[in-house]
Amino acid sequence: MKIEKIKPIPKNMQKLIQKVDLMNYKAQDQHLRFYSYMAKNDKELVRVYVAVKNYRKKWYCKQVIVHGVHSEMCFLKDIKFTTLGGYSVGWYDMGIQKYQNWYEDAEWGTQYDQYFNPWAPIVNLSYIIEHFPEYKYSAIDQYPKQNVLQYLRLYEQYPQTEYLVKAGLSCYATCKSILRQVGKDKAFRKWLFKHKDEIWEGVYAETALEAYKTGSPIKETQLYLSRKKCFIRDVDTKPIRELFKGKKALERFFSYIDKQHTNERSYRDYILACRELGIDLTEEKNLLPHDFKRWHDIRIDEYHTKKALEDAERKKKLVQDFRTVAEKYLPLQYDKQKDYIAIIAMSPADLVREGDLLHHCVGRMNYDQKMIREDSLIFFIRAKAEPKTPLVTVEYSPSQKKVLQCYGDRDSKPAESILNFVNKKWLPFANKQIRMMAA
Repeated sequence: MKIEKIKPIPKNMQKLIQKVDLMNYKAQDQHLRFYSYMAKNDKELVRVYVAVKNYRKKWYCKQVIVHGVHSEMCFLKDIKFTTLGGYSVGWYDMGIQKYQNWYEDAEWGTQYDQYFNPWAPIVNLSYIIEHFPEYKYSAIDQYPKQNVLQYLRLYEQYPQTEYLVKAGLSCYATCKSILRQVGKDKAFRKWLFKHKDEIWEGVYAETALEAYKTGSPIKETQLYLSRKKCFIRDVDTKPIRELFKGKKALERFFSYIDKQHTNERSYRDYILACRELGIDLTEEKNLLPHDFKRWHDIRIDEYHTKKALEDAERKKKLVQDFRTVAEKYLPLQYDKQKDYIAIIAMSPADLVREGDLLHHCVGRMNYDQKMIREDSLIFFIRAKAEPKTPLVTVEYSPSQKKVLQCYGDRDSKPAESILNFVNKKWLPFANKQIRMMAA
C-alpha cells in the first residue's frame, strides 16, 4: 500500500455510496456518517473510508482513511479522533467551512491502524472474493463484523476462522485462543458445534475453554467468570483475594457469601476487623463463621471499642505532650505592658477555641503537632483588660527566633499598636528568654 497510489473515489462507487446513504438518511440530515468500499492499492487489498454529510441541500463525500490488509499503518486525511468527541472531519477543501481546522491538510498522513476504524458499512464486500481469490474460502461474505481486514489477517494465519463463521460462531472468529484450540483439538471443535446454541455474543472465550475443560455448564461458568472479573478489578477486595487464592477457593468464597446472604464489602469489613483484633483467620470458624451476620456485628463492635480506647489513649498522650512543651516555654509569656499580654497555648483545645473564635486555621492544620515537636509555638495576644478574649494569634519559631505568622480575626492584619507590641516588646523578650534557656 502506497500513498501515491491512492486513487479518487470511482464515480460508480460514489453513486453506490450516495444511493445507500439516501436509503438510510434524509436529504436534510447534516450529521457526519461514514461508508467504506474495498479496493486495491499496489496489489494489496485495502478498505477506503468515506465521510459523508449533507449541507444546504447538497450531498458531499470525501476519502478520509485507507487501511491495508497487510499494513500496520493506515493513511488518513482531514480527520481527527478524540476519546470524548469521537471522529471529526474537516470540509474546508469543499467550501463548507470558512476556516481550515488544524488537522486539515492537502496531503495524506499516517497513523497506527487500530486508532482510526470508525463504524462504516462496506458497500462492495463481494469485491474481496472477485479480485482476491486467496480469500475465496474465507467465508468473508458470511462474516457479520465490521473489521473485515482483521478477520482476513487471522484467516491467513488460522484457516479455521472459516469453520467458526460457517458454524455460526463469528463471535470467536478473531479470538486467537479459540482459533488455536480449534486448530489442534478435534474434540473441542465438536464441543463448540454441539453447544453453539448456548453460546451468545457476550460469552467470553475464557468461558468456552473453561467449560470445555471442566465439563461445567456454560451459563454457570460465564456467571462465575463475570463475577470473578468484577471481583478482581475491585481494589477493595484485595484483602479477600489474599485469603482465597485459586479457582476452587474463590468458588468456595462466592458460594459462602451467597448462602449467608451477604456481599464482598461486608466480608471485607469483617476480616479487617478480625485482623485488627488479632483473630486467627486460618481457623475455619473464624474464616467462614456459620452465622456471618452475628459474628460480623460482634467483630465490628469489638473493633470500634478497641479503636475508641486507642483514640482516648492517643488523645490523652497528645494533651500531656502538648502541656509539657507549653510549660517548658512558660517563661516566654509576657504581661509587663499596660495594654497587651502574650500567653502560650496550654492545650490542643485552646487552639481549637482560638481558631473558632477568630475564624482561622490554628485549631486545624497540625499546629498541635508542630507545638509538640517544638517546631513552632502558638501564643495568644490579648488585651490586658480582657485576658480571656481572643484578639491576635502568633506562631513563633524558637529555633529561628522569629514570628512566622501574626493574624487577627479571619486572617486579618492586626492593628499597628498590636504589631508594635509583638515586634518591639514581646519578640525581643521571647528571644532573650530562649537564649537564657539554652545557656
